[in-house]
Amino acid sequence: MTVPTPTIAPAQGRLGVLAVGLGAVTSTLIAGVELAKRSMAEPVGSLTQMGTIRLGRRTDHRVPLIRDFVPLASLDDIVFGAWDPFPDDAYVAAQRAGVLDGPRHLESISDALRAVRPMKAAFDVNYVKRLDGPNTMGSVSKRAMLEQLREDINRFREDNRLDRVVMLWAGSTEIFLEPGPAHVDIESFEKAIDANDPTIAPSMLYAYAALLEGVPFANGAPNLTVDIPALRNYAAEHGVPISGKDFKTGQTLLKTVLAPMFKARMLGVSGWYSTNILGNRDGEVLDDPESFKTKEESKLGVLEHILEPDRNPSLYGDIYHKVRINYYPPRGDNKEGWDNIDIFGWLNYPMQIKVDFLCRDSILAAPLALDLVLFSDLAKRAGLGGIQEWLSFYYKSPQVAPGLYPEHDLFIQLTKLKNTLRWMMGEDQITHLGIDYYLDSEA
Repeated sequence: MTVPTPTIAPAQGRLGVLAVGLGAVTSTLIAGVELAKRSMAEPVGSLTQMGTIRLGRRTDHRVPLIRDFVPLASLDDIVFGAWDPFPDDAYVAAQRAGVLDGPRHLESISDALRAVRPMKAAFDVNYVKRLDGPNTMGSVSKRAMLEQLREDINRFREDNRLDRVVMLWAGSTEIFLEPGPAHVDIESFEKAIDANDPTIAPSMLYAYAALLEGVPFANGAPNLTVDIPALRNYAAEHGVPISGKDFKTGQTLLKTVLAPMFKARMLGVSGWYSTNILGNRDGEVLDDPESFKTKEESKLGVLEHILEPDRNPSLYGDIYHKVRINYYPPRGDNKEGWDNIDIFGWLNYPMQIKVDFLCRDSILAAPLALDLVLFSDLAKRAGLGGIQEWLSFYYKSPQVAPGLYPEHDLFIQLTKLKNTLRWMMGEDQITHLGIDYYLDSEA
């Protein structure tokens, strides 16, 4: 089946970015973009800003920057807004998060950061039990929350004279929810909102508000949120891009690199123990067992889908996979992910790999958030509604169409992403077959 190349509307005018959550990730994102706008820092980690893409044959030597190849919005055209249960502006939020050095990275852009003041959050402590801030809509109905969010989106659009808006969930992990009757279709979803059904989480209201206003939605947390039939179908029918879920930053990023290596070389895995210590707001929220359950589901599924134990039972059919996250305040945003991997090789002789990744959570997440914003906006202008599976590269638990298994291998995800960009621009797909070079030389 040949899918016609889309017509992409130009990236003219101003792009609004509405972030749900103005904590460590969002304040780091805003600061990095503002510094990059002023040529005071490089956007390291951002594929849209620093990545290249090969076009045609290797001998053609066509390898442009991605941002020069596809019509992405300029960083200069981005305007930020946010909701948060705490009233701190982006400057104060960045200081409190402690991710960035104040004198080096905050003072020079303090005016731009202070201009981002969070709107009152649609927040319910029953869904995030370790947080309770004063900057919320209060104990109003779910319908009232939804209507207020829609009003906020439109006021943000009008006040800043925006041409387009993208919404990004960069808030805390909600308690674990499973799809149920309220999520089957929009009619059931609407009735559940009016009934204040507890299976309608605040994150779903943000996502629905975005879809109703034609705003692409990217889910950076493992919450169920937009990954329910009602919202998936609505997004597809109305041409609004959605993607998710859960930014792939530290430990899971390594798993999506190491597990494909074991499978490619047919090395067995008998056990994989992962533990994390984290001291920021995310760590505090995940200290609640119900929120941790949501994160655990996101992190555990990676190995099963990559290693395919049903197809390789002697190698991966009896893995003991354990994931732990421990709240440790002294570490702040500097997360430590420690993995012990028990593998076996020829004649079943055992071996071990130990990885200690001392990473900075928001430093890894901020460029992902930027890319998702720019690619989601590109998808909308290209007329691509519904699930954007080509953005799986950025997520721990990628959204896919019902009946499909998610692709977790980082390098297959990257190939999918770049081939989608080639398709958008009418370029040939790259298969890496390479036999034509040798047939040409023999001729």
